[in-house]
Amino acid sequence: MIAFFFRKFDRMATGFVILLAAIAILVPVLNLAVPEGSPFHIPTYLVSLWGKYLAFALLAVALDLVWGYCGILSLGHGAFFALGGYAMGMYLMRQIGTRGVYADPVLPDFMVFLNWKELPFTWYFFDHFAYAVVMVVLVPSVLALVFGWFAFRSRVTGVYLSIITQALTYALLLAFFRNDMGFGGNNGLTDFKDILGLSVQAPTTRAALFALTAVFLALGFLVARAIVVSRFGQVLAAIRDAESRTRFLGYRVESYKLLVFVVSAAMAGIAGALYVPQVGIINPSEFAPSNSIEAVIWVAVGGRGTLVGAALGAVLVNFAKTWLTGMLPEFWLYGLGALFILVTLFLPKGIIGALTSRFGRPGDGGAQ
Repeated sequence: MIAFFFRKFDRMATGFVILLAAIAILVPVLNLAVPEGSPFHIPTYLVSLWGKYLAFALLAVALDLVWGYCGILSLGHGAFFALGGYAMGMYLMRQIGTRGVYADPVLPDFMVFLNWKELPFTWYFFDHFAYAVVMVVLVPSVLALVFGWFAFRSRVTGVYLSIITQALTYALLLAFFRNDMGFGGNNGLTDFKDILGLSVQAPTTRAALFALTAVFLALGFLVARAIVVSRFGQVLAAIRDAESRTRFLGYRVESYKLLVFVVSAAMAGIAGALYVPQVGIINPSEFAPSNSIEAVIWVAVGGRGTLVGAALGAVLVNFAKTWLTGMLPEFWLYGLGALFILVTLFLPKGIIGALTSRFGRPGDGGAQ
C-alpha cells in the first residue's frame, strides 16, 4: 500500500511536502537563532502572519478535496473553520483564570460582564487541552455529518447545495452574534494568555505554532492526496464528472460524498484551531459567507483539483490582501472581484493548472 502511494506521488507533490518541511524548520530558526540586526532575521510578527497564511492554505486544501475532486462547491466551509477556531478559543479562554479583568477563576470576562452566574455546560472540560483537540475535530465533523446526510440523501446538488451551505454558515453567524449563546457575542473570544502553559505572545511559542501549522498542512495534504489517488478517489472523480451514471453503475454516491465532506470539515476545523492562537481572536465574523466565498477564490486562483494549487492560491491571495489593505484598504474587494474575473477568463484551470498544461501535467487525478 505504501509503495503504491509513493508511486502515485509526483514531483510536484513531493516538492510541496519538502518545501513545507523546510520552512517548518528554517523560519523558526531564522526568527529565534538569528540576531535582529541581521538581514536574515525574520521578525516575530511575520512568523505569525505567515502562520495564518498556512492555516488558510489548509482550509483551501480541505475545500479543494470536496470541490475539485467531488464537485461539491461548498460556500460554507468557513463555518467548519470557525467552529474549530471557537473550540480552541474556548480552551485558551479557560487558561486565563484570575488574570482576566474581573479575576474570576472560572468564568471568562465576558460572562462576568454579562452577569452569568455559572459556567454553561458547553464550556465544561475545555480547561483540558486534549478535550479541546477532540472538539476541534468532532464538532465540525458532526455538523458536516448531519448536514451532509440530509442534503446528499435528498440529492441536493449544484447551485442549490451551494446556497444551502451558504445559508448554514449565515445561520451560525447570527447565532454566535447573540450574547445569550455564551460564546462572547459580537466581540468573540480574545485576550488569550497561555497555551499548554506557554505564553502565546512569546516568540518561541509563535515559532512553534508556525512550525506546527506547516506540519499539519503537510499532513492534511498527504491525507487528501491519499484519498484522491486511491480507488475511493477515482469514484469521487466519477461522481464529479457524471453523478447519475456513477449511481446507475451501483455506487452509493451519497455515502462517498458524505464521507469526503466529513473529512474535509475535520481538516477545516483543524485549520481554524491553528489560526486562532496565532491571530489572538475568534469572533462571529469568521462565519461570514464572504469568508467562504474567498476560500473558493483561493482554490480557483491556485488551481481546482490540484491540492498544491489550492494551498498556493490561499497564500498568494492572502498576501495580496495584506499588501493591498495596507495601502488601499477600500479597494480590496474590488481587487478580489477583478482577480476572480481575470482568473476565470484567462486562467480557468488556475495557476498550477496552467503551468502543468504548458510543461506537462502530473498524474494527480486533478479536475478535467
